[in-house]
Amino acid sequence: MKKFLFATIALILTGTAVLAQDLMTVAELSSKLKDANYIVVSAEVETEYAKVHINNAVNVSYKSLEKSGGIEGLLNTPAELAKILGAKGVTEKKTIVVYDEGAGKYASRLYWVLKYLGAPDVKVLDGGMSAWKAGRKPVTKNPTTVKPATFTPAVNKAIYADMKEVQGASGNSKVILVDLRENVEFSGKDPKNNKGRIPGSVNVDHTTLMTAASTYKSKAELEKIFSAAGATKDKTIILVCPTGVRAGKGYFALKSILGYPNVKIYEGGVNEWAATSSNKLEK
Repeated sequence: MKKFLFATIALILTGTAVLAQDLMTVAELSSKLKDANYIVVSAEVETEYAKVHINNAVNVSYKSLEKSGGIEGLLNTPAELAKILGAKGVTEKKTIVVYDEGAGKYASRLYWVLKYLGAPDVKVLDGGMSAWKAGRKPVTKNPTTVKPATFTPAVNKAIYADMKEVQGASGNSKVILVDLRENVEFSGKDPKNNKGRIPGSVNVDHTTLMTAASTYKSKAELEKIFSAAGATKDKTIILVCPTGVRAGKGYFALKSILGYPNVKIYEGGVNEWAATSSNKLEK
């Protein structure tokens, strides 16, 4: 019996360690730049990547993963996403390190997409390009020579929520909708972004998850922020924003840092919800 208990505790601790490793420091990435088993990916738009990027990093813009036309933010099919990633040399067989300019939203969006597609080993550079530059690490303007690869998707539906699931969450005490928009936008006080919010949703402003240096806050601080909004470990947490980008920061914090078991992103987000006339919005 004691052996079983010790084995269980060891397994839990090991699992926690693996989750913590999804957040990579500048020093850790610097030591892996020449490792053929790693690939570094900028999630920035092409124009930003062209200005400056980490040595040997390829570019998979978060925007390139979205469908053209229609509702902003909806993703291409898994097969199409795999094709886009493979063309940039990204394969699930390698450790994939993603980064952005530092705010974390584009990197976390790409992180979630890769986990949705079943990539087993994905990491986020904490602090992004801002931290990399501050650490005086090598950057370049020269595009990286891409070696196309094969990305084989194994879709993880457990971290994906569609509109039907969000509609069915109403009145369910075991499910909570968390909107990651800035508070002024969520509350309807921003005249430029006043679409409203999904009824019953609560707000965790994505900017509150980061330090002044654009790194993720501590585990204790993050848990306090989400708990204050009612998003606790025992619930299924569905994250929303207009396009899924800011929701990605919530996903990374909850799943990869806090280790919460049931966390999803409503991919269609507020944009899809608002475009469906039968859905109600609060303002």
